Amino acid sequence: MQFQISKELIEHIEHLIEHQQNKELLLYLNDLHHADIAEIIDELDLDDATYIIKLLDSEKTAEVLMELDEDNREKVLNNLSAKEIADEIEEMDTDDAADIVAELSDEIKDQVIANIEDEEHAENIVELLRYDEDSAGGLMAKELVKVNENWSVTGCMSEMREQAENVTRVHSIYVVDNKQRLKGRLSLKDLLTAPSSAQISDVYIKKVDYVNVDTPGEEVARIMQKYDLEAIPVVNETGKLVGRVTIDDIVDFIKEEADKDYQMAAGISEDIEADAGILDMVKARLPWLILALFGGFVTVRITGNFEDAMTKYGVLFFFTPLIAAMAGNVGVQSSAIMVQGIANNTLRGSLIKRLLREIGLSLLNGLILAGILLLGSHFLLGQAYIIGVTVAISLISVIIIASTIGTVVPITLNKYGIDPALATGPFITTSNDICGILIYFTIAKFILGF
Repeated sequence: MQFQISKELIEHIEHLIEHQQNKELLLYLNDLHHADIAEIIDELDLDDATYIIKLLDSEKTAEVLMELDEDNREKVLNNLSAKEIADEIEEMDTDDAADIVAELSDEIKDQVIANIEDEEHAENIVELLRYDEDSAGGLMAKELVKVNENWSVTGCMSEMREQAENVTRVHSIYVVDNKQRLKGRLSLKDLLTAPSSAQISDVYIKKVDYVNVDTPGEEVARIMQKYDLEAIPVVNETGKLVGRVTIDDIVDFIKEEADKDYQMAAGISEDIEADAGILDMVKARLPWLILALFGGFVTVRITGNFEDAMTKYGVLFFFTPLIAAMAGNVGVQSSAIMVQGIANNTLRGSLIKRLLREIGLSLLNGLILAGILLLGSHFLLGQAYIIGVTVAISLISVIIIASTIGTVVPITLNKYGIDPALATGPFITTSNDICGILIYFTIAKFILGF
C-alpha cells in the first residue's frame, strides 16, 4: 500500500520527538522506506527534521538526505557539523556524495572532505567535483566492478566479490587492460559457464557502449535510452575506465532538465519552487514579463500607425486579438516540435527541407482555418465579404510566418549553444504577436486601400 502523510501522522511524530521517545520513533521510522522518511521530514520544522536526521543511523540518513527537498536539505545540513556531514557522506555512493558536497559553501566543503576518514572515498569525491555537473563525469559514480583481461576466470572471482561489496547494484562487469583502459564487458553467464582455466580475454565481449567524461548529460541519456542500458561506463581522454552512469542518475537528470525547460517555456528564468519566497519569485518571473511588456509597446505603436484604418474600418480592430492569438499559438506549436526534436536528436534532413515541409503544413492549416473564418465572419458576424477575405488572407500569411519563426529560432539558438527551450516561451509568443499584427494591417492596407 502506498505511503501517505496525514496531519495526524505528523502530529504523532512531533509528539514522539517532543517527549524524546526515541525507541518508539526508531521502530516506526526503520519500517519505512527512506523516501517516505524524507517526505515526513519535509513536513517538519527545522529542529524536528534535524532531530530525526541525527537519530537515524548513518546509512539510513545518507539515503534520506538524497531524497529531501533541496531547500530543506540545505537547511538541515547547515544545522549539522562538518564531522556529522562527513559521517553521512561516507555512507553514500561517490556520485551522491559529490552532489551533496557541491551544495555546501567552500569553507564547509573543505572541512567535510577533511573529516572523511576513507581517503580513497574523499579523493573520488574531489575528482567528481572537478567535472561539469551536467556532464557524464559529473553524473557518474566511481563504484563499479571491473576485471583485468589477463586474469583467469578462477582468479577474478575473489576480486569481484571484494569490489561488489562497495557497489549498491552490479549492472555490468567491465574488462580493462593493465593500463586500466576499457576493453569490453563480461557477461555473468559467460563467466559462470567458462572453464576455470580460461582467461578473461577469451570470454569477454569486446563491443561495449561508453561515453567520455565530457559527454553532455543529454547525450548520455540519449545513448542509454536508444540502447536500453541500465548503466554505461565512462572513460577519460586516454580511454581509462573512471566510472559509470546508472539509470537512476539519468532519470534524475532528465527530470531536472524537463523542469528547467518547462519553467523556461513558461517564462521563468531561474529554477524556482512553488513555495519559494516572493522576492525569488519576482526575480525569476519579472525579466520575461518585462520583455512581453516591451513587446506590447511595439504592438501598440504598430497599431497606432494604422489609426486611419481604425477610423475607416473599425471592425478590423475586433479581429486583432484573433490574429495575435493564432500567431502566438502556431509559433509555440512549431517551436515545441523543434525543441522536442533537438532534445531527442530526431531532427533529420536540411533546414531548407524542414522549412519547406513546415510551410506546406502551415499553408494547409491556414487554408482550412481561413475558410472557417471566412464563413464565420460573413454568416455569423454579418461582416462584409471584403473584410472576411482580408482577415482570411492575413490569417494564412500570419500562420506561415509564425511557423517559420517557430522552426528557425530553436534551431538557430541550438546552433549557437543557447537552450532552445527559450523559443517555446514568451520570446516566441511576443515576437509572433508583433509580426502578426504588422502583417495583418499591412495586408489590410493593401486590400482595402486606406
